[in-house]
Amino acid sequence: MPIINRLAEFQNDIVAWRHDFHRHPELLYDVHRTAATVAGLLKAFGVDEVVTGLGRTGVVGVIRGRNSASGRTIGLRADMDALPILETTGKDYASSVPGKMHACGHDGHTAMLLGAARYLAETRNFEGTAVVIFQPAEEGGGGGRAMVEDGLMDRFAIDEVYGLHNMPGIPVGSFAIRPGPIMAATDEFNIEIVGVGGHAAKPHVTVDPIVTGAQLVTALQTIVSRSVDPLEATVVSVTQFHAGQAHNIIPGNARLVGTVRTLMPEMRDLAEARIRTIAAGIALASGARIEVEYNRNYPVTVNHVAQTDFAAGVASAIAGPSHVDTAVAPMMGGEDFSYMLEARPGAFIFMGNGDSAGLHNSDYDFNDEALPVGASYLAKLVETALASG
Repeated sequence: MPIINRLAEFQNDIVAWRHDFHRHPELLYDVHRTAATVAGLLKAFGVDEVVTGLGRTGVVGVIRGRNSASGRTIGLRADMDALPILETTGKDYASSVPGKMHACGHDGHTAMLLGAARYLAETRNFEGTAVVIFQPAEEGGGGGRAMVEDGLMDRFAIDEVYGLHNMPGIPVGSFAIRPGPIMAATDEFNIEIVGVGGHAAKPHVTVDPIVTGAQLVTALQTIVSRSVDPLEATVVSVTQFHAGQAHNIIPGNARLVGTVRTLMPEMRDLAEARIRTIAAGIALASGARIEVEYNRNYPVTVNHVAQTDFAAGVASAIAGPSHVDTAVAPMMGGEDFSYMLEARPGAFIFMGNGDSAGLHNSDYDFNDEALPVGASYLAKLVETALASG
């Protein structure tokens, strides 16, 4: 695989950065050590401008090419935060913080972007500007949105933005991408059922929230099976059911919690409307009061067509065309790079992590062999998009 020679020369440094981040995982916006390390390295690389505190704890580095005044600006993004999981890998660089670990590979994403930044700052073999973006709180905190709302795109005059994510099951050195929706919107719902509790031997004088909740769980499954076009990907999952504390008491309340995943805005609207309608109908039939709280979280991650074609071409130059899947099936997981793609044209790509444990698994580890591949891809995005001459 034709990775950049200079990046291969300091691969050991990229590995060392990755292992350091892995030993010291931090959650959500509390990535102070990671952000300080990133900022310090960018300054040591000779990056022209380093800005901290964007989106609370994000870091941005600006690298100007040989003719930055007349060129465009390309943004490259990596995420920095870890997950609240107890690590079980047994690696010598395993998490030193009990209950926290890099179980999604953000340590590798950050290290690869640092490698690309070091190379681009050394060579400056492009016209225009590269902006390297290190984002906090991807894992549920909306750090991408926070950085956009803090003026990321306008402040640094970003024209296009690109991101990547490692993917277990895809061979190291291979990539996968598609135009249009590539990852799902991630909505959540909380449903409170208020009935009338009482003795379990006298159910006729109660309004049983457990029976009502069971009916609701079953009825919600008809949204996908009977209200959604079979060709549209939608998921409605009830993931929690809380009610009662004793064998002989019918409780007065029950609570359901779940998630909705969609790839199209109209399916998102439909799912929310159907949840509310079904809940109202069952409330009327049961005599219980049902309150629905529906929260729209990360939007659909939508790749722009021209930028997807461009990203696939760069990946092909790194890995070879036979190792780039340009029609990968969308994933129903969520990604807050979606906010950046709503703000600017760009593309999000998957890169192989090999035969590893799955993401968000206590035995997962980023594959160090993938580091120069991803770093080369990120650097080549800039050099190709902003080619000199």
